[in-house]
Amino acid sequence: MFAQVITRYQAQLQPTFNTALKTPLSLAIGVALSCTALQAQAASEASVYNEIPVAGANVEYLGDDAIEPSQMPSDAFIAQQAQLFLECTEVQTSAARLACFDKVAEQGKTPSYTMSKQPVDLAKTLKTTISGNPQVVLAQEDIDEASAALDAEQEQTNTSLSTVGLTKREAKVLEEVGVTQEQIERYSPLSLAYDLDQNSERGTWTVRPYRPTYVLPLFYTFDPNLSPTPSNPDEPGETFTSNDVRNTELKFQLSLKTKVGEDLFDTSADLWFGYTQESHWQVYNEDNSRPFRATDYQPEIFLTQPVAADLPFGGRLRMLGAGAIHHSNGQDDPLSRSWNRAYLMAGAEWGKLSVVPRLWARVNGNSSSDDDNPDIEDYMGYGDIKFLYDLPADQSISGTLRYNPSTNKGAAQIDYIYPLSENVNGMVQLFQGYGESIVDYNHENTSIGFGIVLNDWKGF
Repeated sequence: MFAQVITRYQAQLQPTFNTALKTPLSLAIGVALSCTALQAQAASEASVYNEIPVAGANVEYLGDDAIEPSQMPSDAFIAQQAQLFLECTEVQTSAARLACFDKVAEQGKTPSYTMSKQPVDLAKTLKTTISGNPQVVLAQEDIDEASAALDAEQEQTNTSLSTVGLTKREAKVLEEVGVTQEQIERYSPLSLAYDLDQNSERGTWTVRPYRPTYVLPLFYTFDPNLSPTPSNPDEPGETFTSNDVRNTELKFQLSLKTKVGEDLFDTSADLWFGYTQESHWQVYNEDNSRPFRATDYQPEIFLTQPVAADLPFGGRLRMLGAGAIHHSNGQDDPLSRSWNRAYLMAGAEWGKLSVVPRLWARVNGNSSSDDDNPDIEDYMGYGDIKFLYDLPADQSISGTLRYNPSTNKGAAQIDYIYPLSENVNGMVQLFQGYGESIVDYNHENTSIGFGIVLNDWKGF
């Protein structure tokens, strides 16, 4: 049915599109409507769904044989929906814009289903714990009759639209379409990266992006580490010349994750395995056979739990988690470096800004002579903060900050990402501080790189 509706949209708006498609905004609208029509037509012609709803999914579908001619949308309704699609394109925040399109399509009764998750309500869970009756309380679950009014009030608060990070015009468009805060959060970077609102259709044991996978063909280091500290103080270290380690090299990172288990412990908790590899390749050093200067390996396993709690300045706590990570460079002495960490993390959002702080503790670390890097925490600190800020036109600024107040040492990495094509983004990376690679954990450096991100990465 919706394919017919879209066809009528296009027929009515064709005279306008013929001239207006010359502008980028109208071109985007035309592509969006055409793609929607193709998807709807494919759904109407298919005998069965490729995606089969699982237990607990909310299914909404009206087949063509269930529609009477009298039930077809009127011309006024078609014009109204087309206008709403146009207004949705004015929303620059990616999550809000996707939610806006979904809401308009939902009014056309497109086939859809979702497996919704229920985050843990931290406030109520803490309240029951303090009162002596500890319970894990989900965001939409009643504890008893006395809390029913509070639940209703909080549910209303959760669904009301937050204007943090939105312009007045964007907020007005979203309110007219009827988009709620809950619908926007389903498309936020945190939600999509960690399945906070619904389990991904990819399921478990499928490869998904983790950290950004990128190639920076031009990566310039202003002060290369020519004398890495030996891992064993009793052994002589290695000293390199400026020709051995040149300022310009190629840097790349490969990072993947997979969900090992989902909806654990009778909650929406998920278990993940991640792997990140970062390499510095002296590809322009023809005098020394173009060696790999440094490669870092970081396998890890972590648990995420969706939560719901309000934060100051309109923020929302969306996730709590814990994990363990091994970090090493696979080298022999005197360049061997490695350490293991256990960490706690959280995920929060303030409109277009998403933040993931982590606190870690070193595992099996000591100051004996067999430790590759006994003072690594002095430079790498006891945690970090990752952030992502959405910019217009699918651009973003993200980064990682580390700091140890006791030694006044740390690092900052800033990544600017801008779209080049559907799945390829340009990237500019700036780093300043200690630990750009683990072999340089105690070497301060400034570097800048230019390249591309190879996946549609928009997360942490």
